Amino acid sequence: MDGLDPARIAEFAVWFIVFLFSLTLHEAAHALAARQGGDDTAYLGGQVTLNPAPHIRREPFGTLLMPIISWFFAGWMMGWASTPYDPRWARRYPRRQAVMSAAGPAANLLLSAVAFLVIALLLRAGMFQAPQLGLSISHLAEPASRFGPDSMLHPAAMALSIALSLNLLLFVFNLFPLPPLDGSGVVSGLFPDSLGRVIETLSGNPMMSLLVLLVVSRVVGFVYAPVLGFAVALLPY
Repeated sequence: MDGLDPARIAEFAVWFIVFLFSLTLHEAAHALAARQGGDDTAYLGGQVTLNPAPHIRREPFGTLLMPIISWFFAGWMMGWASTPYDPRWARRYPRRQAVMSAAGPAANLLLSAVAFLVIALLLRAGMFQAPQLGLSISHLAEPASRFGPDSMLHPAAMALSIALSLNLLLFVFNLFPLPPLDGSGVVSGLFPDSLGRVIETLSGNPMMSLLVLLVVSRVVGFVYAPVLGFAVALLPY
């Protein structure tokens, strides 16, 4: 069966490691920004850390089960985690809430930039080349043909490709200004007396949040595809 193929299992392992690290970095950035802004809620919960364990304990379905399910049904991973904060702090310091909300997507953008730079450097050094079978989100580069199939550059190339494409997706997806996505926290923090009140009302409706996630997941590709395409076009193949 394809699901038991060793290459497929190896790809799943690389995907899961990169996904979990990306999600952990995202939530740790939220928690750190909140603490720097005066809210210790997430810090006291142990979430100012790159150790995924506290984030998994808080959202086991979103961090473990959902990525596995989506991998086998869609061929890529989706999931979620969450960072607790004091809503009274957010209402008192809306600009700090905006910074906290933006910190997660910013961390994903930083990680994608690092992956891009490493891929570009290895392409220029002749250690990586363009994939011979075509580009995909898991294969934006591959080891040069002189490297054998057992070279550790193969999982490294896959991990860097996923880190670049996945974190760009997380950045774009989370910046949609609708609850429960981070973009809504940015907007409500910048405009607390107008849009912020509307967003706070919508945030209290679980069905509305579910509808937002379904709609955004359908339309995000129209924004993400050109962003990823632009990044790939800059790689020195």
